[in-house]
Amino acid sequence: MSTEDIEVKYMTIEDWEALAEIYKQGLDTGNATFEQEIPTWDAWNGAHLTKGRLIATINKEIAGWAALSPISERCIYAGVAEVSVYVSNKHKGKRVGTKLLESLIKESEKEQIWTLQAGIFPENIASLALHTKLGFRIVGFREKIGKLNQVWRDTVLLERRSSITGID
Repeated sequence: MSTEDIEVKYMTIEDWEALAEIYKQGLDTGNATFEQEIPTWDAWNGAHLTKGRLIATINKEIAGWAALSPISERCIYAGVAEVSVYVSNKHKGKRVGTKLLESLIKESEKEQIWTLQAGIFPENIASLALHTKLGFRIVGFREKIGKLNQVWRDTVLLERRSSITGID
């Protein structure tokens, strides 16, 4: 499958049921997020920027989603956001994550976001590979940053600096 078969468009509230199911699949792996429950739409909506909310579809079926979260409320960090990318189990290995993250990078630059960050569990090899393939670099390692199911977990901190915006 080529990435031309994947359509990326803006997310709407009507997509939430499918997005929540994909998010649950990520939770079930134990290597996607510290969250343990699917949030309500209102909670999820409040935690993410209104810009940069994307879904990927294959034959009109939602195959994955990507979104941006603020890293701080301080105005100095207005151009810095954290990325989330989730792909349904059914569509893994079809380059959905690549298409979503490429699109999210473009969208973030249109919105004057100059730095994207990602915190990824070291066990999530596919996500680490996706991010590094698209220009993210490892900038740190957070040892025992939080507990998941009463077990301390580490994360790898990655970032991507835009070559288009925030370069003055």
